[in-house]
Amino acid sequence: MSNGDRDQIDLREAINAISDVIQNRPRPLRRFDQIYMKAADMVLQSEFVADWSRDRRLVFVGDGDSISVCVAYLKHRGILTYGPSEIVVLDFDERIVSSIERFAAGEEITNLTARLYNCLDPIPEGLAKFDYFYSNPPWGASNGGQSVNVFAQRGMELLEFDGSGLLVIADRQEGMAWTEEVLSNVQRFAAESGFYVSQFIPRLHSYHLDDNPELRSCNLVIQSQPGNCGTKETSRIVDPARLANFYGDGMEPTVRYVRERKRVDYGRAHDDEYMLENLEDSK
Repeated sequence: MSNGDRDQIDLREAINAISDVIQNRPRPLRRFDQIYMKAADMVLQSEFVADWSRDRRLVFVGDGDSISVCVAYLKHRGILTYGPSEIVVLDFDERIVSSIERFAAGEEITNLTARLYNCLDPIPEGLAKFDYFYSNPPWGASNGGQSVNVFAQRGMELLEFDGSGLLVIADRQEGMAWTEEVLSNVQRFAAESGFYVSQFIPRLHSYHLDDNPELRSCNLVIQSQPGNCGTKETSRIVDPARLANFYGDGMEPTVRYVRERKRVDYGRAHDDEYMLENLEDSK
């Protein structure tokens, strides 16, 4: 449901802005289930998120797609007239954190920040309560959605269990029973945490997913029940049942942070991606 009047956006300007963001973000690491949304769907998703979270403090629990940057940039460029008042991104991949910081500094976007954080750790100190959270977590195909619930839990804690969250997860697909299991388990976990599903938008996004290009994801928006409250003082997640197959079959989390190898040529092809054959060499 829209929070107010929606903008009629200039599609060319929006796509070009999203292209700037895509050019800035690091390449995905499939071993950590980083699979990026396609560009046209990023435009639609960014407008939806900007409208949903307008004038709210919004935290991203992970953001490989760079939807946070898209939302902030579209508003900064005047392509959208609405959006969240503040965006904070928490991600365990230093490449993502650094790319957000560089983009925000270069474009002088003052309400977008990022910091290094692994969702298995207690949530960082010094963060004020957020109004909304957003997460596109590992989809839990091999663990019944336990990985989704870990990210959802951290999001709820950042809201102190009072607010709204948007989870981007795999939508139901014929012949893939795990998609239905995950949808069911995530909604059950939300209900047990004092949240209910306020919106469900199916088959909304497509991905650069070679082994299943037809798989789509949905927007699952959850809202805290009246009077729901909790604390963000939490402990590290160590339960083996919640960590099993976290990133896929046999892929337990063993890495705390993905560290960035610092370079001076961001945005350009790295010299290990190509070689030159000179005119004289081809004679």
